[in-house]
Amino acid sequence: MTDNADQAAVKGPENVPAQPEFSLQKIYTKDASFESPRAPQIFTGDWKPETNVQLNSQARALDDQGLHEVELSVTVTTTSHEQTAFLVEVKQAGIFVIRGFEPQQMGHLLAAYCPGILFPYAREVISDLVSKGGFPQMLLAPVNFDALYAQQLQQQNAGASSALN
Repeated sequence: MTDNADQAAVKGPENVPAQPEFSLQKIYTKDASFESPRAPQIFTGDWKPETNVQLNSQARALDDQGLHEVELSVTVTTTSHEQTAFLVEVKQAGIFVIRGFEPQQMGHLLAAYCPGILFPYAREVISDLVSKGGFPQMLLAPVNFDALYAQQLQQQNAGASSALN
């Protein structure tokens, strides 16, 4: 049993938890589309696929209590003989509680850790859409979001230092 003095020691100023808090509240598909502009002709010719995958993520605060939405956009374009076979776009999102972290840690969580959590769900949606579109199963390779985030920080730092010179 704790008294009010003990509770005040656990909480920081303005009733903010002293310990960092991270939790996942919800994962959902926000948007998904599949196009096969060359169907049915694409199924009658020789199949030589070339695939391009584009990733993008964004985060926004939903309130001032640490609730954030992180959205991962994955666009897959597959061509065969330089003609688009299919195009899949998926926006996989999640609602996260993130509070009590330093700004640098917060940036990493929102730009790398959360997209890493969302990616397997987006990959599954893409695989299902491609298969249902009549194409061979698509298994996207895992993505190292930590490395992508580090690369982004390096580019920002290089841009900032060149602007200072």
